[in-house]
Amino acid sequence: MNEETTALTTPEEETQLAAPAGAALTMWNDSKLLASAYKAAKFLASSDIVPEQTYKGKPANCLIALDMANRMNISPLMVMQNLFIVKGKPAWSGSFCVAAINGCGKFSPLKFVNDGDGGVYAKATRLSDGELCKGATITMQMAKDEGWLQKTGSKWKTMPEQMMMYRAASFFARAFCPEVLMGIQTIEEVQDVKGYEPDEQPTIHISLTTAGATGSDQNSIQEGEYHDA
Repeated sequence: MNEETTALTTPEEETQLAAPAGAALTMWNDSKLLASAYKAAKFLASSDIVPEQTYKGKPANCLIALDMANRMNISPLMVMQNLFIVKGKPAWSGSFCVAAINGCGKFSPLKFVNDGDGGVYAKATRLSDGELCKGATITMQMAKDEGWLQKTGSKWKTMPEQMMMYRAASFFARAFCPEVLMGIQTIEEVQDVKGYEPDEQPTIHISLTTAGATGSDQNSIQEGEYHDA
């Protein structure tokens, strides 16, 4: 541990990480902050609470999660519970996308609306000006045309309504508040394009449900509402 910390604070690296004049100090431009953050990342990596596959014993991944948490002003554990590596890409859980929109303070609670023709869209009122923001409508025809439905293990075949809501939420975020997802796709978006891992259970990773929930309860969105048009 001492060797790794020392390696982060050598004079050469301190020179390389000197922040430009007037720039705010971060772990990426200040060696002391980087060493401190890496120490915290190692503590997190040793915890039994963090997700095992992505963060347990992986301080480098924890360091990135710490940076994301700082930039988003949320708990590092919140990031680690909802940011996964899917097909080599970082991806948010679908439920986190909904929670991030609702928690950003810019909109009324997100609502999912059935358009009457089998499509679903997300809407919310922007608090700054009272404008109603409506995301793109997601349909099963879209899922078929885009090839999402044909993927092996695709949940579009078994839980289409849930998948439409998750996708409607991500489309809403891309259009009206892309900063809340930091440019990162959701798990469903990555899987719909790249497919599922061979040994992966094609289920939605939910960590924001109540304790003790199982089965279909874990696949329900607790943060949003669903309404018929």
